[in-house]
Amino acid sequence: MKRQDLEILKQGVPCATLLGKAGFAVDAQESTRRAVKWRRDAEIIIVTHEGRGWFDPLSDAKGDVFTLATHLDGGDFRDALATVADLVGHDAVIANWTPPSAVRRTPEAISTRWTTRRAPRRGSPTWTFLAQQRFLPLTILKAAVEQNCLREGPQGSMWAAHTDEAGVVTGWEERGPEWRGFATGGSKMLFRLGWQGAVRLCVVEAAIDAMSLAAIEGLRDGTLYLSTGGGWSPKTDAALRALCSRPEALLVTATDANIQGDIFANRLRQLAHDVGCGWQRLRPARDDWNAVLQDRAKEKEEGRVEGGRDLPHARRTRQG
Repeated sequence: MKRQDLEILKQGVPCATLLGKAGFAVDAQESTRRAVKWRRDAEIIIVTHEGRGWFDPLSDAKGDVFTLATHLDGGDFRDALATVADLVGHDAVIANWTPPSAVRRTPEAISTRWTTRRAPRRGSPTWTFLAQQRFLPLTILKAAVEQNCLREGPQGSMWAAHTDEAGVVTGWEERGPEWRGFATGGSKMLFRLGWQGAVRLCVVEAAIDAMSLAAIEGLRDGTLYLSTGGGWSPKTDAALRALCSRPEALLVTATDANIQGDIFANRLRQLAHDVGCGWQRLRPARDDWNAVLQDRAKEKEEGRVEGGRDLPHARRTRQG
């Protein structure tokens, strides 16, 4: 088949048509205008590029409608071609689905979504994910819950609140075993954990890293642990400048130990210079603070186990 004919087929059959026929349904709450999430049980497909592209957030699979047909049904390109050709003109309603206008949610709608979600608790999927997979200690999880920083997200994921200076939730970082994103319709500002009146301001790129650094430092007195959620919106910039304007403020750049983290650190150093506050670079020994925390937790566990095994022999040596 000529390339021109293939392009005509791709234009005539959006990815959504294929997904609708395969039994997937749109997750309206978790979809945006540019990225529509489709679910079939535990399977997830994100449709992008105005319906012409897709990717699987749980794997590296992605492509156009032909690769989607292969991904769903197997077979080779000829099989995919036949499947797509048979669907030309079908399911216009499904294919043309668009998110409701509520994707641009009001602050009240964001607040309602947040408050209707339950805070993590011992044994819940989110608590288990943070404690067992991310190695966050009980003290930090309890502090984050008490400060209204966390909520249970879908599929055992974590919602970590971004708030303004008044404590109003403007959005949240979403992190799970197989998913990461930001609240649909929300605004990135700052995740805040610690003493709200602090002058030592530790800035990282993700809420899990903020909680990890807090765990490593033992929730240091006079410190506020902050995450930008990997972005730098005008609201984030304004919030950081307001915090750094506090008398005797110290901006501690604790971003990742990679090129992106260094670029971010330089931007924060310039902000500190502009505002006139102190500045310090705190660089993790690994790529990020959660990796450092996990290493420490594993080393501690290995030391406990090995120490228990060696103890009887050591006692006999001393006695002899």
